[in-house]
Amino acid sequence: MRSIVLVGFCLLLGVVAAAADDYPRTQSGKPDFSGRYDISMLTPFSRPPRFGDRAYLTAEEVDGMAEWAAAREAGDATADADRSAPEVGGDVGAYDNVWFEWGDVGPAIDGKYRTSILTEPANGRMPEVTAQGRERFENAPRFAWQNEGRAWWLETGDRPYDGPETMILGVRCIYQGIATVPIRPLPYNNIKTIVQTDDHVMLHIEWMHWTRVIRMDDEHLPADMRSLSGDSIGWWEDDTLVVETTNFLWEGNVPRDDYRVVERFSPVDGEGLLYQFRVEDGDYAEPYGGEFVWPRTDHASFEYACHEGNYAMGNMLRGARRLENEWRSAAQGEE
Repeated sequence: MRSIVLVGFCLLLGVVAAAADDYPRTQSGKPDFSGRYDISMLTPFSRPPRFGDRAYLTAEEVDGMAEWAAAREAGDATADADRSAPEVGGDVGAYDNVWFEWGDVGPAIDGKYRTSILTEPANGRMPEVTAQGRERFENAPRFAWQNEGRAWWLETGDRPYDGPETMILGVRCIYQGIATVPIRPLPYNNIKTIVQTDDHVMLHIEWMHWTRVIRMDDEHLPADMRSLSGDSIGWWEDDTLVVETTNFLWEGNVPRDDYRVVERFSPVDGEGLLYQFRVEDGDYAEPYGGEFVWPRTDHASFEYACHEGNYAMGNMLRGARRLENEWRSAAQGEE
């Protein structure tokens, strides 16, 4: 199994994570990753088209990103609290930026700042979607639907707001795949917690308060034992922790056999770690992967109290029922 994992897995930019002499270690001599890491950063996951095939930012672009972030926060601070509501059917927007954790450009790798977290494929963008992937995405629950200010779904036969079960797991506060495996920076809850022993590594992702337990030097569970975040096993290659995850589920309890993730955690100077990932996904024409630094932090993570504060889902359903009543009343008036 491990020989298969290693074939074709390269250090994505030839970066060798050198452990500092004073990096904390366990009694067994392995790097001790236990602690908290803040991965907030402005570096985009996928390379924006304006950068073309350029892998690194210029010094001016790095300064520009920092200035842009500061200006955005300043703009929120001066927003008019008495401004009127958006137009019916318009974009209601999201939270003010004070609630987000955008971070900065993130730590440099080999003294350079990336134009994207993705480094495979070489253009820094997601591969082409396969026919299987297109079909799956078209039929999957959607995060958002067009707001037209009327119950258009009663005309089209769509079922966007029948109830919680027709919404994605993220909206239902159950699971957020893009935060969990592989891990990537997101608008908030970017502090990750690692607790390490010789036999297990616990990786806590407070979105949606999901904890991955990695069994060291073990075999995968049988294929009929699955979860949304899969089954993770790990081993050491010198000072690098390698984690392979399989046995995934799709939403709706559907097995996800053609999805496999390999992650590598390596110590770097400054008591952080280099996180690398590679994904084999049948929904895409070729594997994809990337890397970024996780800096240690003394800050604590906030509870992602999604269910307690999930007013959005309830209000979406209430709004849908109101629009449906208005649609039916209008239809009866036309008869």
